[in-house]
Amino acid sequence: MWIGNHAKFLEDKIQPILDKAGSAVNARLEFSRALVMLIMEKLAADIPCLLYDDNLFCHLVDEILLFERELHGVHGYLNSFPSCMHILSEETYFQRWLTVERKFALQKMDSMLSSEAAWISQYKDITDVDEMKVPDCAETFMTLLLVITDRYKHLPTAARKLQFLELQKELVDDFRIRLTQVMKEETRAPLAFRYCAILNAVNYIATVLADWADNIFFLQLQQAALEVCADSNALNKLQLGQLASMESSVFDDMINLLERLKHDMLTRQVDHVFREVKEAAKMYKKERWLSLPSQSEQAVMSLSSTACPLLLTLRDRLLQLEQQLSYPLFQIFWQMFAEKVDLFIYQEIILANHFNEGGAAQLQFDMTRNLFPLFSHYCKRPENYFKHIKEACIVLNLNVGSALLLKDVLQSAAENRTGTILNSNQPTAMAALNELGIYKLAQQDVEILLNLRTNWPITGK
Repeated sequence: MWIGNHAKFLEDKIQPILDKAGSAVNARLEFSRALVMLIMEKLAADIPCLLYDDNLFCHLVDEILLFERELHGVHGYLNSFPSCMHILSEETYFQRWLTVERKFALQKMDSMLSSEAAWISQYKDITDVDEMKVPDCAETFMTLLLVITDRYKHLPTAARKLQFLELQKELVDDFRIRLTQVMKEETRAPLAFRYCAILNAVNYIATVLADWADNIFFLQLQQAALEVCADSNALNKLQLGQLASMESSVFDDMINLLERLKHDMLTRQVDHVFREVKEAAKMYKKERWLSLPSQSEQAVMSLSSTACPLLLTLRDRLLQLEQQLSYPLFQIFWQMFAEKVDLFIYQEIILANHFNEGGAAQLQFDMTRNLFPLFSHYCKRPENYFKHIKEACIVLNLNVGSALLLKDVLQSAAENRTGTILNSNQPTAMAALNELGIYKLAQQDVEILLNLRTNWPITGK
Protein backbone atom coordinates (compact mmCIF):
# COMPACT_ATOMS: atom_id res chain seq x y z
CA MET A 1 0.00 0.00 0.00
CA TRP A 2 2.82 2.37 0.83
CA ILE A 3 4.43 1.72 -2.57
CA GLY A 4 1.12 2.34 -4.35
CA ASN A 5 0.30 5.47 -2.31
CA HIS A 6 3.72 7.05 -2.91
CA ALA A 7 4.17 6.03 -6.57
CA LYS A 8 2.77 9.27 -8.05
CA PHE A 9 4.81 11.49 -5.71
CA LEU A 10 8.01 9.56 -6.43
CA GLU A 11 7.50 9.62 -10.21
CA ASP A 12 6.31 13.24 -10.47
CA LYS A 13 8.49 14.95 -7.84
CA ILE A 14 11.55 12.84 -7.01
CA GLN A 15 12.37 11.16 -10.32
CA PRO A 16 12.84 14.45 -12.25
CA ILE A 17 15.37 15.59 -9.63
CA LEU A 18 17.33 12.34 -10.00
CA ASP A 19 17.15 12.57 -13.79
CA LYS A 20 18.38 16.18 -13.71
CA ALA A 21 21.35 15.13 -11.56
CA GLY A 22 22.20 12.45 -14.14
CA SER A 23 21.50 9.60 -11.71
CA ALA A 24 20.47 6.14 -13.03
CA VAL A 25 18.40 5.47 -9.88
CA ASN A 26 14.69 4.70 -10.32
CA ALA A 27 13.00 6.44 -7.39
CA ARG A 28 9.98 4.16 -7.14
CA LEU A 29 12.05 0.95 -7.37
CA GLU A 30 14.60 2.25 -4.86
CA PHE A 31 11.79 3.19 -2.45
CA SER A 32 10.30 -0.31 -2.94
CA ARG A 33 13.67 -1.98 -2.36
CA ALA A 34 14.22 -0.11 0.91
CA LEU A 35 10.75 -1.07 2.18
CA VAL A 36 11.33 -4.72 1.24
CA MET A 37 14.63 -4.68 3.17
CA LEU A 38 12.61 -3.67 6.26
CA ILE A 39 10.17 -6.53 5.69
CA MET A 40 13.03 -9.00 5.21
CA GLU A 41 14.51 -7.85 8.53
CA LYS A 42 11.14 -8.38 10.24
CA LEU A 43 10.68 -11.77 8.53
CA ALA A 44 14.18 -12.95 9.55
CA ALA A 45 13.30 -12.17 13.17
CA ASP A 46 9.82 -13.77 13.09
CA ILE A 47 10.29 -16.91 11.00
CA PRO A 48 12.23 -18.96 13.62
CA CYS A 49 9.26 -18.57 16.02
CA LEU A 50 6.80 -19.98 13.44
CA LEU A 51 8.97 -22.79 12.13
CA TYR A 52 7.38 -25.70 14.03
CA ASP A 53 3.73 -24.70 13.88
CA ASP A 54 2.61 -26.19 10.55
CA ASN A 55 -0.50 -24.06 10.15
CA LEU A 56 1.20 -20.77 11.06
CA PHE A 57 4.25 -21.54 8.92
CA CYS A 58 2.04 -22.52 5.98
CA HIS A 59 0.04 -19.30 6.39
CA LEU A 60 3.28 -17.30 6.47
CA VAL A 61 4.47 -18.94 3.21
CA ASP A 62 1.10 -18.16 1.58
CA GLU A 63 1.34 -14.51 2.63
CA ILE A 64 4.92 -14.22 1.37
CA LEU A 65 3.95 -15.71 -2.00
CA LEU A 66 0.95 -13.38 -2.37
CA PHE A 67 3.11 -10.42 -1.40
CA GLU A 68 5.84 -11.38 -3.89
CA ARG A 69 3.31 -11.90 -6.68
CA GLU A 70 1.82 -8.42 -6.18
CA LEU A 71 5.23 -6.81 -5.74
CA HIS A 72 6.48 -8.15 -9.09
CA GLY A 73 3.19 -8.23 -10.99
CA VAL A 74 1.68 -4.89 -9.97
CA HIS A 75 4.64 -2.76 -8.93
CA GLY A 76 7.31 -4.00 -11.34
CA TYR A 77 9.78 -5.05 -8.63
CA LEU A 78 12.92 -6.50 -10.23
CA ASN A 79 13.93 -10.16 -9.84
CA SER A 80 17.52 -9.06 -9.23
CA PHE A 81 16.49 -7.12 -6.09
CA PRO A 82 16.47 -8.68 -2.60
CA SER A 83 13.17 -10.33 -1.72
CA CYS A 84 11.47 -12.44 0.94
CA MET A 85 12.00 -15.47 -1.29
CA HIS A 86 15.71 -15.24 -0.46
CA ILE A 87 14.91 -15.85 3.21
CA LEU A 88 12.55 -18.70 2.36
CA SER A 89 15.38 -20.17 0.28
CA GLU A 90 17.72 -20.45 3.27
CA GLU A 91 18.38 -24.15 3.95
CA THR A 92 16.53 -24.53 7.29
CA TYR A 93 13.44 -22.62 6.18
CA PHE A 94 13.42 -24.12 2.70
CA GLN A 95 13.56 -27.71 3.95
CA ARG A 96 10.74 -26.91 6.36
CA TRP A 97 8.71 -25.44 3.48
CA LEU A 98 9.27 -28.58 1.43
CA THR A 99 8.23 -30.78 4.37
CA VAL A 100 5.04 -28.81 5.01
CA GLU A 101 4.22 -28.71 1.27
CA ARG A 102 4.63 -32.49 1.06
CA LYS A 103 2.54 -33.06 4.20
CA PHE A 104 -0.39 -30.94 3.04
CA ALA A 105 -0.24 -32.36 -0.50
CA LEU A 106 -0.44 -35.94 0.83
CA GLN A 107 -3.38 -34.99 3.06
CA LYS A 108 -5.11 -33.47 0.04
CA MET A 109 -4.48 -36.65 -1.95
CA ASP A 110 -6.02 -38.75 0.84
CA SER A 111 -9.16 -36.64 0.88
CA MET A 112 -9.55 -36.48 -2.93
CA LEU A 113 -9.29 -40.27 -3.31
CA SER A 114 -11.70 -40.99 -0.44
CA SER A 115 -14.29 -38.51 -1.73
CA GLU A 116 -17.60 -39.93 -2.94
CA ALA A 117 -17.16 -38.03 -6.20
CA ALA A 118 -13.55 -39.22 -6.70
CA TRP A 119 -14.25 -41.23 -9.87
CA ILE A 120 -17.00 -39.08 -11.37
CA SER A 121 -16.22 -36.47 -14.02
CA GLN A 122 -17.24 -32.89 -13.20
CA TYR A 123 -18.19 -32.45 -16.86
CA LYS A 124 -20.02 -35.74 -17.42
CA ASP A 125 -23.11 -33.91 -18.72
CA ILE A 126 -21.16 -31.67 -21.14
CA THR A 127 -20.07 -33.94 -23.99
CA ASP A 128 -17.93 -31.32 -25.78
CA VAL A 129 -15.77 -30.80 -22.69
CA ASP A 130 -15.78 -34.40 -21.50
CA GLU A 131 -13.81 -36.09 -24.28
CA MET A 132 -11.12 -37.08 -21.76
CA LYS A 133 -13.75 -38.26 -19.19
CA VAL A 134 -11.43 -37.10 -16.39
CA PRO A 135 -12.48 -38.28 -12.91
CA ASP A 136 -12.60 -35.61 -10.24
CA CYS A 137 -9.64 -36.99 -8.26
CA ALA A 138 -7.28 -36.79 -11.27
CA GLU A 139 -8.32 -33.25 -12.13
CA THR A 140 -7.96 -32.14 -8.50
CA PHE A 141 -4.52 -33.78 -8.31
CA MET A 142 -3.23 -32.02 -11.42
CA THR A 143 -4.62 -28.72 -10.08
CA LEU A 144 -2.66 -29.39 -6.88
CA LEU A 145 0.54 -29.86 -8.89
CA LEU A 146 -0.19 -26.69 -10.87
CA VAL A 147 -0.65 -24.70 -7.65
CA ILE A 148 2.68 -26.05 -6.32
CA THR A 149 4.37 -24.90 -9.56
CA ASP A 150 2.92 -21.41 -9.14
CA ARG A 151 4.20 -21.34 -5.56
CA TYR A 152 7.82 -22.18 -6.33
CA LYS A 153 8.33 -20.71 -9.81
CA HIS A 154 9.61 -17.37 -8.39
CA LEU A 155 12.31 -18.93 -6.21
CA PRO A 156 15.59 -17.11 -6.87
CA THR A 157 17.75 -20.15 -7.75
CA ALA A 158 17.32 -23.03 -10.18
CA ALA A 159 18.70 -25.47 -7.60
CA ARG A 160 15.78 -24.71 -5.23
CA LYS A 161 13.26 -24.98 -8.08
CA LEU A 162 14.69 -28.40 -9.00
CA GLN A 163 14.12 -29.59 -5.41
CA PHE A 164 10.46 -28.62 -5.74
CA LEU A 165 10.31 -30.38 -9.10
CA GLU A 166 11.56 -33.53 -7.36
CA LEU A 167 8.75 -33.13 -4.82
CA GLN A 168 6.22 -32.93 -7.66
CA LYS A 169 7.65 -36.08 -9.23
CA GLU A 170 7.44 -37.87 -5.86
CA LEU A 171 3.78 -36.85 -5.58
CA VAL A 172 3.03 -38.11 -9.11
CA ASP A 173 4.67 -41.42 -8.27
CA ASP A 174 2.73 -41.64 -4.99
CA PHE A 175 -0.54 -40.93 -6.82
CA ARG A 176 0.31 -43.53 -9.48
CA ILE A 177 0.91 -46.14 -6.76
CA ARG A 178 -2.41 -45.26 -5.11
CA LEU A 179 -4.21 -45.58 -8.45
CA THR A 180 -2.52 -48.95 -9.00
CA GLN A 181 -3.68 -50.16 -5.58
CA VAL A 182 -7.29 -49.14 -6.27
CA MET A 183 -7.05 -50.71 -9.75
CA LYS A 184 -5.92 -54.05 -8.29
CA GLU A 185 -9.11 -54.17 -6.23
CA GLU A 186 -11.09 -53.76 -9.49
CA THR A 187 -9.27 -56.27 -11.71
CA ARG A 188 -12.08 -58.83 -11.42
CA ALA A 189 -14.32 -56.38 -13.28
CA PRO A 190 -12.09 -54.62 -15.86
CA LEU A 191 -15.08 -53.27 -17.80
CA ALA A 192 -16.75 -51.76 -14.71
CA PHE A 193 -17.15 -48.00 -14.23
CA ARG A 194 -14.42 -47.54 -11.59
CA TYR A 195 -11.78 -49.49 -13.53
CA CYS A 196 -12.46 -47.35 -16.60
CA ALA A 197 -12.33 -44.19 -14.45
CA ILE A 198 -8.89 -45.19 -13.09
CA LEU A 199 -7.69 -45.80 -16.64
CA ASN A 200 -8.99 -42.38 -17.71
CA ALA A 201 -7.18 -40.81 -14.73
CA VAL A 202 -3.86 -42.47 -15.66
CA ASN A 203 -4.18 -41.36 -19.28
CA TYR A 204 -5.09 -37.78 -18.30
CA ILE A 205 -2.13 -37.36 -15.94
CA ALA A 206 0.30 -38.74 -18.55
CA THR A 207 -1.17 -36.42 -21.20
CA VAL A 208 -0.93 -33.30 -19.01
CA LEU A 209 2.66 -34.10 -17.95
CA ALA A 210 3.61 -34.50 -21.62
CA ASP A 211 2.07 -31.06 -22.31
CA TRP A 212 3.92 -29.52 -19.36
CA ALA A 213 7.20 -30.92 -20.66
CA ASP A 214 6.95 -28.41 -23.56
CA ASN A 215 6.23 -25.47 -21.24
CA ILE A 216 9.00 -22.85 -21.21
CA PHE A 217 9.31 -22.99 -17.40
CA PHE A 218 9.95 -26.74 -17.36
CA LEU A 219 12.25 -26.50 -20.38
CA GLN A 220 14.34 -23.99 -18.39
CA LEU A 221 14.37 -26.43 -15.45
CA GLN A 222 15.47 -29.17 -17.84
CA GLN A 223 18.40 -27.01 -18.90
CA ALA A 224 19.24 -26.34 -15.24
CA ALA A 225 19.03 -30.08 -14.46
CA LEU A 226 21.36 -30.76 -17.38
CA GLU A 227 23.96 -28.38 -15.96
CA VAL A 228 23.66 -29.88 -12.46
CA CYS A 229 23.98 -33.44 -13.82
CA ALA A 230 26.91 -32.53 -16.06
CA ASP A 231 28.75 -31.05 -13.07
CA SER A 232 28.05 -34.04 -10.81
CA ASN A 233 28.42 -36.78 -13.49
CA ALA A 234 25.03 -38.11 -12.34
CA LEU A 235 23.99 -39.27 -15.82
CA ASN A 236 25.74 -41.23 -18.55
CA LYS A 237 26.61 -39.65 -21.90
CA LEU A 238 23.50 -41.03 -23.63
CA GLN A 239 21.13 -39.59 -20.99
CA LEU A 240 22.94 -36.25 -21.06
CA GLY A 241 22.68 -36.20 -24.85
CA GLN A 242 18.93 -36.92 -24.71
CA LEU A 243 18.36 -34.15 -22.17
CA ALA A 244 20.49 -31.68 -24.12
CA SER A 245 18.75 -32.44 -27.43
CA MET A 246 15.33 -32.16 -25.72
CA GLU A 247 14.54 -35.76 -26.80
CA SER A 248 13.57 -36.48 -23.22
CA SER A 249 11.90 -34.26 -20.62
CA VAL A 250 11.96 -33.74 -16.87
CA PHE A 251 8.79 -35.86 -16.58
CA ASP A 252 9.87 -38.75 -18.82
CA ASP A 253 10.31 -41.32 -16.03
CA MET A 254 6.85 -40.52 -14.65
CA ILE A 255 5.21 -40.57 -18.09
CA ASN A 256 6.82 -43.93 -18.94
CA LEU A 257 5.52 -45.54 -15.73
CA LEU A 258 2.03 -44.14 -16.33
CA GLU A 259 2.07 -45.29 -19.97
CA ARG A 260 3.08 -48.79 -18.86
CA LEU A 261 0.22 -48.88 -16.35
CA LYS A 262 -2.18 -47.61 -19.04
CA HIS A 263 -1.03 -50.30 -21.47
CA ASP A 264 -1.39 -53.05 -18.84
CA MET A 265 -4.90 -51.91 -17.96
CA LEU A 266 -5.98 -51.66 -21.59
CA THR A 267 -4.51 -55.09 -22.33
CA ARG A 268 -6.50 -56.55 -19.42
CA GLN A 269 -9.69 -55.05 -20.87
CA VAL A 270 -8.93 -56.30 -24.38
CA ASP A 271 -8.19 -59.81 -23.06
CA HIS A 272 -11.40 -59.84 -21.00
CA VAL A 273 -13.61 -58.84 -23.94
CA PHE A 274 -11.71 -61.22 -26.23
CA ARG A 275 -12.45 -64.16 -23.90
CA GLU A 276 -16.15 -63.26 -24.10
CA VAL A 277 -15.96 -63.08 -27.90
CA LYS A 278 -14.22 -66.47 -28.14
CA GLU A 279 -16.94 -67.98 -25.95
CA ALA A 280 -19.65 -66.40 -28.14
CA ALA A 281 -17.94 -67.70 -31.31
CA LYS A 282 -18.06 -71.41 -30.37
CA MET A 283 -21.05 -72.20 -32.58
CA TYR A 284 -19.71 -70.08 -35.44
CA LYS A 285 -16.48 -72.10 -35.44
CA LYS A 286 -18.57 -75.25 -36.01
CA GLU A 287 -20.49 -73.81 -38.98
CA ARG A 288 -20.73 -76.29 -41.92
CA TRP A 289 -18.65 -74.19 -44.33
CA LEU A 290 -18.13 -77.23 -46.50
CA SER A 291 -21.79 -77.76 -47.40
CA LEU A 292 -23.52 -74.36 -47.46
CA PRO A 293 -25.75 -73.53 -50.45
CA SER A 294 -24.18 -71.33 -53.12
CA GLN A 295 -25.16 -67.68 -53.53
CA SER A 296 -27.20 -68.47 -56.66
CA GLU A 297 -29.34 -70.91 -54.66
CA GLN A 298 -30.36 -68.21 -52.15
CA ALA A 299 -32.88 -65.44 -52.85
CA VAL A 300 -31.11 -63.06 -50.46
CA MET A 301 -27.90 -63.50 -48.50
CA SER A 302 -28.41 -63.22 -44.75
CA LEU A 303 -26.16 -63.31 -41.69
CA SER A 304 -25.26 -66.77 -40.37
CA SER A 305 -27.40 -67.44 -37.31
CA THR A 306 -24.35 -68.85 -35.50
CA ALA A 307 -22.56 -65.48 -35.96
CA CYS A 308 -25.22 -63.55 -34.04
CA PRO A 309 -23.89 -64.20 -30.47
CA LEU A 310 -20.38 -63.22 -31.61
CA LEU A 311 -21.49 -59.96 -33.27
CA LEU A 312 -23.88 -59.01 -30.44
CA THR A 313 -21.11 -59.46 -27.86
CA LEU A 314 -18.80 -57.35 -30.00
CA ARG A 315 -21.37 -54.61 -30.48
CA ASP A 316 -22.38 -54.42 -26.80
CA ARG A 317 -18.81 -54.26 -25.50
CA LEU A 318 -17.74 -51.64 -28.03
CA LEU A 319 -20.72 -49.44 -27.10
CA GLN A 320 -20.09 -49.92 -23.38
CA LEU A 321 -16.41 -49.00 -23.54
CA GLU A 322 -16.98 -46.12 -25.95
CA GLN A 323 -19.21 -44.57 -23.28
CA GLN A 324 -16.83 -45.23 -20.38
CA LEU A 325 -13.36 -44.64 -21.82
CA SER A 326 -11.96 -41.32 -22.97
CA TYR A 327 -11.84 -40.89 -26.75
CA PRO A 328 -8.03 -41.43 -27.11
CA LEU A 329 -8.15 -44.55 -24.92
CA PHE A 330 -11.10 -46.04 -26.77
CA GLN A 331 -9.26 -45.52 -30.08
CA ILE A 332 -6.35 -47.58 -28.72
CA PHE A 333 -8.74 -50.19 -27.26
CA TRP A 334 -10.73 -50.93 -30.40
CA GLN A 335 -7.63 -51.11 -32.59
CA MET A 336 -5.89 -53.55 -30.20
CA PHE A 337 -9.11 -55.54 -30.02
CA ALA A 338 -9.67 -55.57 -33.80
CA GLU A 339 -6.16 -56.99 -34.27
CA LYS A 340 -6.92 -59.90 -31.91
CA VAL A 341 -10.32 -60.60 -33.52
CA ASP A 342 -8.74 -60.53 -36.98
CA LEU A 343 -6.14 -63.15 -36.02
CA PHE A 344 -8.67 -65.26 -34.08
CA ILE A 345 -11.15 -65.54 -36.96
CA TYR A 346 -8.34 -66.12 -39.46
CA GLN A 347 -6.51 -68.79 -37.45
CA GLU A 348 -9.32 -70.56 -35.58
CA ILE A 349 -12.22 -70.31 -38.02
CA ILE A 350 -10.84 -69.84 -41.54
CA LEU A 351 -7.68 -71.98 -41.35
CA ALA A 352 -9.49 -74.63 -39.30
CA ASN A 353 -12.12 -75.32 -41.99
CA HIS A 354 -12.64 -76.14 -45.66
CA PHE A 355 -14.95 -74.03 -47.83
CA ASN A 356 -17.20 -74.79 -50.74
CA GLU A 357 -18.42 -71.92 -52.94
CA GLY A 358 -21.42 -71.22 -50.70
CA GLY A 359 -19.30 -71.37 -47.51
CA ALA A 360 -16.74 -68.88 -48.89
CA ALA A 361 -19.52 -66.50 -50.01
CA GLN A 362 -21.25 -66.77 -46.63
CA LEU A 363 -18.02 -66.06 -44.75
CA GLN A 364 -17.38 -63.00 -46.92
CA PHE A 365 -20.95 -61.75 -46.36
CA ASP A 366 -20.69 -62.22 -42.58
CA MET A 367 -17.39 -60.37 -42.44
CA THR A 368 -17.77 -57.53 -44.98
CA ARG A 369 -21.48 -56.78 -44.41
CA ASN A 370 -21.70 -57.43 -40.67
CA LEU A 371 -18.38 -57.58 -38.78
CA PHE A 372 -16.54 -54.73 -40.52
CA PRO A 373 -19.50 -52.28 -40.32
CA LEU A 374 -19.47 -52.64 -36.50
CA PHE A 375 -16.20 -50.70 -36.59
CA SER A 376 -17.21 -48.22 -39.32
CA HIS A 377 -18.38 -45.78 -36.62
CA TYR A 378 -14.74 -45.45 -35.46
CA CYS A 379 -12.91 -45.22 -38.80
CA LYS A 380 -13.60 -44.79 -42.51
CA ARG A 381 -12.11 -48.08 -43.73
CA PRO A 382 -12.55 -50.69 -40.97
CA GLU A 383 -11.52 -53.53 -43.31
CA ASN A 384 -7.94 -52.22 -43.08
CA TYR A 385 -7.89 -53.40 -39.44
CA PHE A 386 -8.91 -56.93 -40.49
CA LYS A 387 -6.38 -57.60 -43.23
CA HIS A 388 -6.04 -61.34 -42.56
CA ILE A 389 -9.80 -61.85 -42.84
CA LYS A 390 -10.22 -59.49 -45.80
CA GLU A 391 -7.44 -61.10 -47.85
CA ALA A 392 -8.49 -64.65 -46.91
CA CYS A 393 -12.00 -63.85 -48.20
CA ILE A 394 -10.48 -62.62 -51.48
CA VAL A 395 -8.58 -65.91 -51.95
CA LEU A 396 -11.54 -68.12 -50.98
CA ASN A 397 -13.94 -66.25 -53.28
CA LEU A 398 -11.79 -66.05 -56.42
CA ASN A 399 -13.53 -67.56 -59.44
CA VAL A 400 -12.14 -70.97 -60.32
CA GLY A 401 -10.15 -69.77 -63.35
CA SER A 402 -8.36 -67.01 -61.42
CA ALA A 403 -7.73 -69.37 -58.49
CA LEU A 404 -6.14 -71.98 -60.80
CA LEU A 405 -3.95 -69.34 -62.43
CA LEU A 406 -2.84 -68.01 -59.03
CA LYS A 407 -2.12 -71.55 -57.86
CA ASP A 408 0.14 -72.14 -60.87
CA VAL A 409 2.02 -68.85 -60.34
CA LEU A 410 2.61 -69.63 -56.65
CA GLN A 411 3.62 -73.21 -57.42
CA SER A 412 6.19 -72.03 -59.96
CA ALA A 413 7.56 -69.54 -57.43
CA ALA A 414 7.79 -72.29 -54.79
CA GLU A 415 9.64 -74.62 -57.17
CA ASN A 416 12.10 -71.85 -58.02
CA ARG A 417 12.69 -71.18 -54.32
CA THR A 418 13.70 -74.81 -53.78
CA GLY A 419 15.33 -75.36 -57.18
CA THR A 420 18.45 -74.07 -58.82
CA ILE A 421 16.97 -70.82 -60.14
CA LEU A 422 16.71 -68.62 -57.12
CA ASN A 423 13.80 -66.18 -56.91
CA SER A 424 13.50 -65.66 -60.67
CA ASN A 425 9.69 -65.66 -60.56
CA GLN A 426 9.33 -64.17 -57.07
CA PRO A 427 8.35 -60.67 -58.28
CA THR A 428 5.72 -62.25 -60.57
CA ALA A 429 4.12 -64.05 -57.60
CA MET A 430 4.15 -60.89 -55.49
CA ALA A 431 2.74 -58.87 -58.37
CA ALA A 432 -0.04 -61.42 -58.88
CA LEU A 433 -1.01 -61.23 -55.20
CA ASN A 434 -0.85 -57.43 -55.13
CA GLU A 435 -3.02 -57.25 -58.23
CA LEU A 436 -5.73 -59.16 -56.33
CA GLY A 437 -5.41 -56.81 -53.34
CA ILE A 438 -3.34 -59.18 -51.19
CA TYR A 439 -0.48 -57.43 -49.35
CA LYS A 440 -0.58 -58.81 -45.79
CA LEU A 441 -0.60 -62.59 -46.38
CA ALA A 442 2.60 -64.36 -47.37
CA GLN A 443 2.71 -66.59 -50.49
CA GLN A 444 2.72 -69.73 -48.31
CA ASP A 445 -0.43 -68.49 -46.49
CA VAL A 446 -2.23 -67.97 -49.81
CA GLU A 447 -1.25 -71.51 -50.90
CA ILE A 448 -2.75 -72.91 -47.68
CA LEU A 449 -5.97 -70.93 -48.25
CA LEU A 450 -6.23 -72.16 -51.85
CA ASN A 451 -6.01 -75.72 -50.53
CA LEU A 452 -8.96 -75.03 -48.21
CA ARG A 453 -11.21 -74.52 -51.25
CA THR A 454 -13.24 -77.54 -52.33
CA ASN A 455 -14.71 -76.16 -55.56
CA TRP A 456 -11.87 -77.21 -57.88
CA PRO A 457 -12.71 -78.88 -61.21
CA ILE A 458 -11.70 -82.54 -61.43
CA THR A 459 -8.97 -81.76 -63.97
CA GLY A 460 -7.49 -79.13 -61.69
CA LYS A 461 -6.91 -81.47 -58.77
